[in-house]
This record gives sequence, structure tokens and C-alpha cells, in this order.
Amino acid sequence: MQHSVFSPEMVADVVDYLKIVDLSQATIGQVVLLAQELERRTGIPFIRMDQGVPGLDPNQVGIEAEKEALDRGVAAIYPAAEGVPELKAETSRFVKAFINVDVSPEGCVPVTGSVAGSFGAFIATSQCSPGKDTVLFIDPGFPIQKSQLKILGVKHKQFDIYTYRGTALRAKLEEYMKQGDICAIVYSNPNNPAWICLEEEELQAIGELATKYDAIVLEDLAYFAMDFRKYLGRPFEPPYVPTVARYTDNYILMLSASKIFSYAGQRMAVVCISDKLFSRQYPALAERYAGAGLFGSTFINAIMYMITSGATHSVQFGLAAMYRAACDGKLDFVADTQEYGRRAERMKRLFRENGFYVVYDKDVVQPIGDGFFFTIGYPGMTSGELMRELLYYGISSITLTTTGSEQEGIRACSSRMTEELFGMMEQRLKAFKADHQ
Repeated sequence: MQHSVFSPEMVADVVDYLKIVDLSQATIGQVVLLAQELERRTGIPFIRMDQGVPGLDPNQVGIEAEKEALDRGVAAIYPAAEGVPELKAETSRFVKAFINVDVSPEGCVPVTGSVAGSFGAFIATSQCSPGKDTVLFIDPGFPIQKSQLKILGVKHKQFDIYTYRGTALRAKLEEYMKQGDICAIVYSNPNNPAWICLEEEELQAIGELATKYDAIVLEDLAYFAMDFRKYLGRPFEPPYVPTVARYTDNYILMLSASKIFSYAGQRMAVVCISDKLFSRQYPALAERYAGAGLFGSTFINAIMYMITSGATHSVQFGLAAMYRAACDGKLDFVADTQEYGRRAERMKRLFRENGFYVVYDKDVVQPIGDGFFFTIGYPGMTSGELMRELLYYGISSITLTTTGSEQEGIRACSSRMTEELFGMMEQRLKAFKADHQ
């Protein structure tokens, strides 16, 4: 290996130092630590494609509103478990403005990031109905969500959507749903890691089967309005963000502030529970929690409050201000996040020029868009082999294996690719190509 940046021996030494048992199955956190330790030991910078952190400045509208809230003294007051009325109202309006779906403020519940929201949702959905105790993942997906189920001891099933796009998705889903044990269906849209975007017939199939088999859909919208192939940033005007909520009442939408407003450090998201599901009564919940058994109040008071005791008070006012500005047409968050698409397009071009290919390259028939994530493969290499080889050239990533994918390759993130890194990436990929003819 003549052109590598780090020797296999050095990488192996750091892997051993960090006690990573199987590099091909390394978590995002472990890969981050690995890259950081190699940088620390050598002073040589990595091309960081591992962790999906924002690469843009945090939104100033939120910062100013949060400062004002702190100046009013909210830091001394516990936030209400259900969230501040201002944020609940603005979230309801935001959902109407950009998704064109009606969700009452009552069902808009602030949580400390979508990770906390999915954790609570997994608890609630797996306890609603006796016999429905298994979560179904439409993969590839966010590895942390399966780790949450390990903590909870909740069962799950999964399948890779790669060969089940379009009309094939309905039959594949029903194959699982008709077994009668599925309590929830989980996916992200746009998808982490593949950046596929589900089309209307696919969302319709998910929604109709959720209704037919009485399962709850957890739709993760972390990369909200980031399908840049069409402009989704005009409030109260089509085209609107696609959603399963048009096809079922059994849904929970997860809206995170981390990527669309670059507000990841403040750990803030809102879980939007459909009006019908929020007010639905489940005898099993009533028995377990000695209450009325209403889904919404159980989720808020018996589950989420026990996990985080509410969401940070000042940040709720910051997010409310950003939602308000977006709905008023004063904040074009989509224009901001389009930068990720521009970076991904350049990165993909460099990879392709050097012998790589995009693994998930189509949405049914149309080419996949450019955005926050994409997937890369190399002929003849498994996911684990490619991830390890790229480390030698100072490029960090995670394997598709860890995301539930059955395809060979790695997940690449565009967020940290600043202008000065493109030249470095080009040199390193050329070196990789020279060593892997």
C-alpha cells in the first residue's frame, strides 16, 4: 500500500487501544473516536464522513429568541412536560405550512432530540396492544434506533428496501404485517443512510397497511424538506413535504431542529402525534400506568417525563421562533440546507472518477437526489473491507452493514466537507485508486 496516509499497523493499534472488537460493526461513536485518535497521534487531518453533524452555522433566529427567553428567567423554571404553548402552536402551524397536514397543538410534544422521541415512542407503541410487541424497520436506517430496542428488550424485524421499491413494497410489508405482531413501522424520509426518498405510492402502501393491521408509523423527518430535486421551502404552497400522514391516522412524525436549523447542540425536536392517535384509549396502557389509557397523555406524563422531565425550556422558545419565521416567509431554511446537496454532488463526482459507485442510486426509476448522506461501494470489496481501506487513506465512514442494509458499501456524509477539503479528498481518492487497480 504505497500511497496510504495511515499504515494498517497504526490503524490496528488504535482499534486495539479503543477496544473495538469488530471494526466492520463499529458504531458511529467508535469511528469518531478512531478518527480523532489517529488525528491526535499524527496531526494529519481526516476527511470526516462518519457522523452526521451539521456543517452550517446555527440559525441566528433561534439563538436570539433563546437569549431573550433566558433573560426572562426561564432557566429557573421547570418546563411543562407537554411543552410550552408557544412552541406547540408554532409546530402545528409549521406542519400545516410545509406538509399540509393538520395536527393539533396538543399533539405536538417537544422532546430532547428525535432520539429521545423515538425511545419514548418505542415504549408506548410496544405496550399498546397485547401480542403486538415487535417493531418493523424499513432499512437501511439509523443504527441507534435498534440499540434503543436492545435497551428496552423490545423485539424487531427488518428488511432492506433496495429490491422492494414501488409496487413491490406493499407485498413485502404485508408479508410481515399479516403475522399480527407488528406494533410500529419505522423509517426515515429522506433516508439515513441511503438518501432514498419514498414516493407517494410507497407512502400510501405503508399508511394503508398500518391502518389495516393497526400498527403505528414512526416517520423520522430529520432531514426535513431536503429532497432538493424539487423546492419544498415555500410555506402554505405546494409542493409539500411527502408524508404517510396523508394515508393513515396511525402516525407519529418526528421533526428535529438539528439539521434543518443546524441546532444539533441544543437537543431539540418535536414529536407530532395524530389527533386520532393522541386521543385513542388503550386498555393495556390504562392497566399498566393506572390511568385513563389515552395514548397522548400516557406518552407525555407516564413515559417521556420519566426519561427527560421535559425538554430544555429556553430551546423551546428558540425553536418556536424559527418555526414562526419559516411560516411567515422570513426564514428560508431550505435555501440554507441546499448547501449539503451541492457538497454531495461534488463528492459523488470525485468518488465516481476514482472507481467507486453509488450503491442506492435510484428512487424507483428516477436518479437519487444529492443531500446530507449518500452511499458508496467499490468493486470487489465488502462493507467492512471498504470502510477499513478508506481509513488508511484518512477517510472515515460507517459500514452499510450497521444500518441494516444487505448491500456492500459505506455511508458518506456531506456535512463536514468544507471548500478546503475537496482538494485533499481528490488526492486521497486518487491514491486509493492507484493502490486498488
